[in-house]
Amino acid sequence: MDNNNITYSIKNLFFSYGRHEVLKGLSFELNKGKITTLIGANGCGKSTLFHLMTKNLKPDSGEITLEGKSLIDIRLKDFARRVSIVHQYNTAPADLSVEKLISYGRTPYHMLGLSYDVKEDEEKVQKAMEITNTYKYKDKPVAELSGGQKQRVWIAMALAQDTKTLFLDEPTTYLDIRYQLQILKMIQKLNREFGITIIMVLHDINQSLYYSDEIVAMKDGRILAQGQPENVITDGLVKEVYDVELQIRKMDGRPFILPV
Repeated sequence: MDNNNITYSIKNLFFSYGRHEVLKGLSFELNKGKITTLIGANGCGKSTLFHLMTKNLKPDSGEITLEGKSLIDIRLKDFARRVSIVHQYNTAPADLSVEKLISYGRTPYHMLGLSYDVKEDEEKVQKAMEITNTYKYKDKPVAELSGGQKQRVWIAMALAQDTKTLFLDEPTTYLDIRYQLQILKMIQKLNREFGITIIMVLHDINQSLYYSDEIVAMKDGRILAQGQPENVITDGLVKEVYDVELQIRKMDGRPFILPV
C-alpha cells in the first residue's frame, strides 16, 4: 500500500480497563479519502478503538500514527486542526444559537494572545451551514431543533474546523429512517465532493454496506476482516461477528442482509 494514501496506521495496539483486556494486538491501516466503517457486536472494542484514535484514551502499548506522525506526539490543538469529531452524545446550552455553536469549530485556530482571521472564520462557518443545509436555522436555539436537525448542526461544527478527516460515532442513532438516510447521504457527499476522509461507527449492517468504501469488522478486541463491503460481508463473517445466521442477498451489486 502507498504510504501517501494512508491516514491512520495502527500497529500492535493493546488496551485494557483494569484487568479487562479490550483490544488485543490490533494492526491495520485506514485509507485516505475513503469512508471506513467499524462494525461489530456490542462490547467488541470498536468504541474504545474510536476513542484511542481520537486521543480521548492512550493505549497500553502499540502505536497509532496519523499521516505518519505518532498520535502521542501531536498536541491537542494541532490534532483539532487535522481531525474533527462528532460524538454519539452531544450537549449544548439551551439558549445557544445554531450559528454560535457552529462557530466553535473555529476554536483550534484561535491561538491565545494572537490575532486571527475573523473573515476566514465567518466564511468557514457560512460554508459549513450551506453544505449541511443548516443556514435556515442559524438564529434558532439548538435546543429547539429536532434530533436530525441537531445532528446536522454538530456535523456543521465539525466541518467549520476545516479538517481533512472526520470521525463520526454512530451518527444515525436515535434518528428515524428519514433522518438516518439524510445524514448518511450527507456524509457520502462530504467524502465524494469535498474529499474528506470519513471514519465512523455504525450499528446498522446494511447502512454500513451501502455507504462505506471499506469495512473493518471486529470481535473480542480483534480485527476479523477488512476490505470492500462486497468482499468482506459473507454469511460466515456475519455469523462469527454477531453470532446469528442471516440471509444475504445482492442489491446494486452489494450484499444486503435480511434482518429476519
